[in-house]
Amino acid sequence: MIVEIKNLVKRYDDLIALDHLNLEIKEGEIFGLLGPNGSGKSTAINCILSLLKYDKGEINIFNKPMRPNSYDIKKDIGIVMQNVAVIDGLTVYENIDYFCGLYVTDKEKRKKLIDEAIDFVGLNEFSKMKPKKLSGGLLRRLNIACGIAHKPRLIMMDEPTVAVDPQSRNNILDGIKKLNSEGATIIYTSHYMEEVEQLCTKIAILDNGRVIALGTKEELKSLISTGEIIVVEAYNLTEMHLKDIREFPHLMDISYLNNKLTLRFKSDKSCLVNIINYIESKEIVYGKIYSEQPTLNDVFLQLTGKVLRNNV
Repeated sequence: MIVEIKNLVKRYDDLIALDHLNLEIKEGEIFGLLGPNGSGKSTAINCILSLLKYDKGEINIFNKPMRPNSYDIKKDIGIVMQNVAVIDGLTVYENIDYFCGLYVTDKEKRKKLIDEAIDFVGLNEFSKMKPKKLSGGLLRRLNIACGIAHKPRLIMMDEPTVAVDPQSRNNILDGIKKLNSEGATIIYTSHYMEEVEQLCTKIAILDNGRVIALGTKEELKSLISTGEIIVVEAYNLTEMHLKDIREFPHLMDISYLNNKLTLRFKSDKSCLVNIINYIESKEIVYGKIYSEQPTLNDVFLQLTGKVLRNNV
């Protein structure tokens, strides 16, 4: 087990930020940690890193107790925080050298690691530039290089793609997959659900300081009542048609507004064929018709009752 958290409690006066939190993160996972603002996500990360004292519980990393002075553990952890943490007065190369030097003292070995990190994030032609001359996407890549140059076994990534362009986001996501394929275990937080669906092998949703759901994206989606969603552009539906459609098996909800028919089913089986057969048998004029499966956004909204904030 890479990270094991048992009955973690953290209080701020009368506020319980973490309420007997339990988590296990296995080696090789990209572990998504999700939660609305105030759910305890940031507090949990700071406790895992031993940057914050907690009131009760136990945190083990690499099967060892994590303490503020556990430098043997910390040397194998990389941190990429949401707020870019680089030194403006140093070049790209010098920044990576500085942060890598906190873990690796051998200059020859460090030079090799720096070159690999620069190549990994695609900053080769920018290595002599200072951060203020980099675009937002390139700055994010530098931030990542500083956190992973020393080849950590465990990497904490807190919203690493905030406010970057789509091309830079894709480069960052591809880089995260590569890090994982090379053996790194990654704890990943984001408010972009499509990233979490694309990357994470396991996901925990926190609310009020507790894990309220845990599993793969498929397992999480099975927890909610909504199954398939079918949308049809239908132009001549009558009340009789709508009455017939309401009798369809597993139908949870139906709406028809501005020639747009939206059907929500609770079954995990596709109902699209039945809908097509019906509207064609009744000679209903229709345009686009498509089916959607529930997303992590749907899961998050049903379980927490909150809309996850998107950063822009």
